[in-house]
Amino acid sequence: MGNRVAREDYEWVYTDQPHADRRKEILAKYPEIKSLMGPDQRLKWIVCMMVAIQFLAFYLVKDLDWKWVLFWTYAFGSCINHSMTLAIHEISHNTAFGNNKAMWNRYFAMFANLPIGLPYSASFKRYHLDHHRYLGGDGVDVDIPTEFEGWFFCTRFRKFIWIILQPLFYAIRPLCINPKPITQLEVTNVACQLTFDILLYWLGGAKPLFYMLAGSMLGMGLHPISGHFIAEHYMFLKGHETYSYYGSLNLLTFNVGYHNEHHDFPSIPGRRLPMVKKIAAEYYDDLPQYTSWMKVLYDFIMDDALSPYSRVKRKLRGDVKQE
Repeated sequence: MGNRVAREDYEWVYTDQPHADRRKEILAKYPEIKSLMGPDQRLKWIVCMMVAIQFLAFYLVKDLDWKWVLFWTYAFGSCINHSMTLAIHEISHNTAFGNNKAMWNRYFAMFANLPIGLPYSASFKRYHLDHHRYLGGDGVDVDIPTEFEGWFFCTRFRKFIWIILQPLFYAIRPLCINPKPITQLEVTNVACQLTFDILLYWLGGAKPLFYMLAGSMLGMGLHPISGHFIAEHYMFLKGHETYSYYGSLNLLTFNVGYHNEHHDFPSIPGRRLPMVKKIAAEYYDDLPQYTSWMKVLYDFIMDDALSPYSRVKRKLRGDVKQE
């Protein structure tokens, strides 16, 4: 468990990200894909159902023994809360109400944020659009681990700890790499979330609050679903910076596993991404892909060639316009 990773730097490239060119090529060949763009009318109802399920769970866990609170927090709450973060990911692309109702999407994301317990949705929107526009961009894409992460988490045991602490690093990384002025939407997000958390504690006590907050932390740490954090962009094969996963966990994650397809067409809702792959199969079938997020986590920890440094990074040229 003490072997050091061979990498001492990111994989620096001097080419543009591949998704914009592939999108142009696919649309020229299959213009019918444009019909898949636009809001997913089912999304808002699915999100409302998931929020209601968690509200019911808050009520049910308040009288359980702590051992059962712990069990249901990891077995159920962590899955739902991680899924809710990916619902917010969907909403950040305006797929709930469409581009013409941008603010409706922002406030609906705050509603979806409530059972997660930590104010997340407003800031995520700002940084995630930068991730799409400037994939791997030095000093802009906060999905890229910091120099400290790459340097310190360089053994199997440390990589294991790093995966457990993923939520912490995703929270503090923007402040280190690309801090931005706080917006009114972010203040509103924090105020709404803190009010909800206090109300939940007042009505239900410590157990529902623990179920909510610990579920979020555990679900985004050492958890099968969190394998998508590693699977999406860590360079398991040289020359490939985005990977797709076509397994069953897509059912819980709004098809975030279709990640090449998502970066090629971020305005297409997750529910329709399998149709993109079907229509333009020759563009995706031969790309590297995964069948298990759990195996991705295991391989990342055990492979001494992989570390937080295993990311493609590029110096940005020209004007950089951020959210």
